[in-house]
Amino acid sequence: MTKKRALGRGLSALLENADTDITTKNVSLEGKTVGSISSLLIEQIEANPFNPRTYFEEEQLTELKDSIAVHGIIQPLTVRKLGRDRYQLISGERRFRASQLAGLTEIPCYIRIANDQSMLEMALVENIQRVDLNAIEVALSYQRLIDECNFTQEQLSQKVGKSRSNIANFLRLLKLPAPIQIGIRQGFISMGHARAIVSSGDEATQLLLFEKVMEEGLSVRAVENLIKDKKDTKPQTDKKPEMPKLSSFAESFQNRLSKQLNTKVQIAANNNGQGKIVINFESEEELDKIIDFIDRNNG
Repeated sequence: MTKKRALGRGLSALLENADTDITTKNVSLEGKTVGSISSLLIEQIEANPFNPRTYFEEEQLTELKDSIAVHGIIQPLTVRKLGRDRYQLISGERRFRASQLAGLTEIPCYIRIANDQSMLEMALVENIQRVDLNAIEVALSYQRLIDECNFTQEQLSQKVGKSRSNIANFLRLLKLPAPIQIGIRQGFISMGHARAIVSSGDEATQLLLFEKVMEEGLSVRAVENLIKDKKDTKPQTDKKPEMPKLSSFAESFQNRLSKQLNTKVQIAANNNGQGKIVINFESEEELDKIIDFIDRNNG
């Protein structure tokens, strides 16, 4: 028995969900059965306008073209029906482009029925599951799923099978200045470098640190140490006036909340009853736990 090709959890869920696939049974489109593998003319297929990947390495395309010329298409593309003898890619654009370069006239495809919303989800999730995307492409895919499919980060986490903190880390990269984002796209700095730089301070500080990484070839650890040293040597500002002592009720609540969240909690209030609550956390994961606790107790 031939072993089925494994799909990422998010993509598999989308492709098997009845809400995003009208039907894959007993439907025939001009001799092409929906849900089965059919051979389609390349000229009948158009590119996917929803594909988040807009740049393909020429060298990689050439290598894939040479492989296809010898072995053919090993993994069929996935398309949706547009009209009579017209199809649109859902996934597999790199294989599609390489097939054109190889001079193929027909390629094997899965034919599906999908509306624009489900097609966008399929295309984005398919691309996120790939290992060859750069961090900015992944971040843009996440942002499009949030903006155009109205997903929350929690829903997106379930859809693509990634932790919410992982998604948040990628989305933070989109706040970096354009030169740094370009550096990530072109592979000049890693995701680790980018995560460190994004937490280093304002835009000017980020750009200076990026230039230093480029000029000196600093490792991720070296960048992290630079940021830590800068924070440790930051001049101390004048101390703020002390707040009045907490009431016994506020102090009791502060201690109880600290135990429930398993982290340090500080409550400060002035004589007018105004103040603030500060909840400390040491990592994205710890922040996730705090948010989950608040969500659970807010219902």
